[in-house]
Amino acid sequence: MTATNSPTDKAPVRGLARRRIVSLGDVYRAPFVNSPGLGATLFVKLCAALGTRTLVQVEGVENLKKENDPVIIVLNHSQKLEALSVPGILMYLRDGKMVHFLADWNFCLVPGVWLFYHFGQVITIARKPAKPRFLNVFKPLFTSKEPGFGRAQTALAEGRSVGIFPEGTTNRHPTKLLKGFSGAAQLSLQTQVPILPVGIQFPDHDKTKPIPEFIPMALKIGRPMQPQAIKGKPKLEEIRVWHRQIMAAIADLSGKSWQPQNRRK
Repeated sequence: MTATNSPTDKAPVRGLARRRIVSLGDVYRAPFVNSPGLGATLFVKLCAALGTRTLVQVEGVENLKKENDPVIIVLNHSQKLEALSVPGILMYLRDGKMVHFLADWNFCLVPGVWLFYHFGQVITIARKPAKPRFLNVFKPLFTSKEPGFGRAQTALAEGRSVGIFPEGTTNRHPTKLLKGFSGAAQLSLQTQVPILPVGIQFPDHDKTKPIPEFIPMALKIGRPMQPQAIKGKPKLEEIRVWHRQIMAAIADLSGKSWQPQNRRK
């Protein structure tokens, strides 16, 4: 698929329909030859459909080729619905080939969200407690005995790609990334799987204001980044150095800045 649009085409939001580069019809008709099943196909198409309303540009599609699997896709995170729409768009661009995103288990407590986790083959992680805390009684229903990090390692070893939002939460700041968590860096070093950085930009947004939902969105897909070869378990400083390089790449692609002293969340 060739998905390009002039970055200088600054049409107002009311003209957004003519700027869409992926239509509902495109998503509906896509054969998804690499999808693992009907449930996954319906899930990805539904999530991709959410993104068609606002997606106005994609650069670097060639770097997303499924032939490059496995990779660890890392992205900035500015809107809540990105957690559904962007993975859907990425998998649509891969002809339905799944990317197993890591996400907190407690979102499964929201009615209907568990279905997205199940059919999207999301790897649940148990880092955050539920609020209010009495809801933690449901945690065993939505998590595995094997930690999420271990399941991500297994997926990569089997040649499947995973996706991570390193910031760890929605960050609506228009120009700065959060410090982020170093799990993607550690996973990449331990498995020696490349990082594929992706930046999410909002070309029409006023950068003096927080980023809202439902505004025109552009994806910039960078080139795979090969981790440094190491012996044994990665050292803390090796993880920190690789994390800095990963966040710097996301910053460059997203048009934001990143500093290690930024607050984590």
